[in-house]
Amino acid sequence: MVEVLRYDVLIIGSGLAGLRAAFQAALTSKDRLRIAVISKLHAMRSHSVSAEGGISGVLYPKENNDSIELHAYDTVKGSDFLADQDAVEILVKLAPEEIKFFEHLGTPWSRLPDGRIAQRPFGGMSIPRTAFAADKTGFFMMSTLYDNLQRFDNVEFFHENFVTSIILENGLFKGVTAIDMATGEYRVFLGKAGIIATGGAGRVYSFVTVAHSNTGDGIAIAYRAGIPIKDMEFVQFHPTGMVPSGVLITEAARGEGGYLVNRQGERFLKRYAPQRMELAPRDIISRAIMTEIKEGRGFAHEESGLEYVHLDLRHLGEEKINERLPMIRELSRKLIGVDPVSEPIPVRPAVHYTMGGIHTDTYGQVMLDEQSTRIPNLWAAGEVASVSIHGANRLGSNALAECAVWGRLTGEAAARYAMNAPDSMLQISTAVDTAVKNEEKRIFDRLLHTESNPENPYDIRSELQATMDSLVGVFRDQRGLEEAWRMLKRLKERFSKARVENRVRIYNNNLRDFLEIDFMLDVAETIVVGALNRTESRGAHYRLDYPKRDDVNWLKHTLVFYRRGEPPYISYAPVRITKWAAEERKY
Repeated sequence: MVEVLRYDVLIIGSGLAGLRAAFQAALTSKDRLRIAVISKLHAMRSHSVSAEGGISGVLYPKENNDSIELHAYDTVKGSDFLADQDAVEILVKLAPEEIKFFEHLGTPWSRLPDGRIAQRPFGGMSIPRTAFAADKTGFFMMSTLYDNLQRFDNVEFFHENFVTSIILENGLFKGVTAIDMATGEYRVFLGKAGIIATGGAGRVYSFVTVAHSNTGDGIAIAYRAGIPIKDMEFVQFHPTGMVPSGVLITEAARGEGGYLVNRQGERFLKRYAPQRMELAPRDIISRAIMTEIKEGRGFAHEESGLEYVHLDLRHLGEEKINERLPMIRELSRKLIGVDPVSEPIPVRPAVHYTMGGIHTDTYGQVMLDEQSTRIPNLWAAGEVASVSIHGANRLGSNALAECAVWGRLTGEAAARYAMNAPDSMLQISTAVDTAVKNEEKRIFDRLLHTESNPENPYDIRSELQATMDSLVGVFRDQRGLEEAWRMLKRLKERFSKARVENRVRIYNNNLRDFLEIDFMLDVAETIVVGALNRTESRGAHYRLDYPKRDDVNWLKHTLVFYRRGEPPYISYAPVRITKWAAEERKY
């Protein structure tokens, strides 16, 4: 018998957006609703704990000569004008409230001598408006939320429960299927309302800053359920991944005054972003670093063969590094034996963030088509969603702001829906029962009992990541993208012959990896097809064969729809423009 668990609100994912949604749903419902937070990890292992640099928000407009409108303009310009401007206006209006909300919950923000919350410069921001807690901001925000959620008896955590599918019936969210990793048992969660908050998909590449868990599960299960996936061709490369591991060196290192230098000892960004230098947006700096490397002005790592440039913090001094960047110093010393007080850190661009994701409206409600049909009881928040705030390029420190703001908005909306929804929504219909049985058969019959001489799924994962690294990277072109598409089709065909070797039920990590690789192949499909079709360069999507931005033909969002056994269907949706017409982007 399949275990059936019934809750009023299901939150899939336990990072910053998921926990903020759970908190707001609990506040809104005042103990009237049962709320389940379902995570394939322990909640405090979610990747949000790794966020280092800070959260953006206009806290002191008079003192800093800042404004809500300037933050919005910086974000729209940073997005290369692909962001939906009504969503950006919500972000910049509510982000300061969220920073103060976290302060009241107990987040230990770094402070100025007069007691105000300190704010540091970040790339693409006109004004220092990034609040921070040293260089461990995500960890402190997550700890604050998780600790405070223990106050609510109606919020229940399901740690290490891997969600494998979303169940929709007649355009309505019904629930999810999952595997309890501790027991191997298959179970069904039914809910009156749902929020997807599973994070990004960076692990479809190999040189990345993100956790091994960032395999795009939420994007893939939404895609397979018929939900359109938006703007996946825009993959953010963070300029400063530590070589050779890819571990993140926060943008705060440059915000505090760090320099990027090439093999000739030159601060090369004067050629690419002369006004902002190291505080230009991430897409521009990543292309600059890769250009320096391609033109022979980089260094080479002996063991890995990776080429890189130097991030130099030595001039900041030991006291400032210890106060503002203690974890960066600790990571550099422990992982590569480099003390940034006395030596520069080797860095190169690494995959960092998924700008695209599940297609939602301005308030995070999941869409079923281009513009008109919403799923009335399903939302998405955080990196898994494409609201779209970041458009073609995210500005650093806007991600934590997005997670907090849309966690709050979707948590409240889901709770209000569930409070007015009948208990009959939690009944298993014939269609739901069929979906549950089909998913169980897919996992436990096909995966655990398949033909002899199977393909090795780990070889397929390695080849997928190598393909994405080499052909769908910082620079792209038609020939490379077409080869990536052909390779992806071959990998999918091979994966259909793969199987799970480990047959135990308890903590079957082989099964978990297998399911993740399956999802990664679908996510990669949305990235490659979007990149192949977008014949322009905009933000993080740079086509060597189409180096100019084309607002006449491409000022629009890409939507990719799943078609089982066939190439995906591609459609488009307009960018919502409220104030700022597209202009040339200079820094």
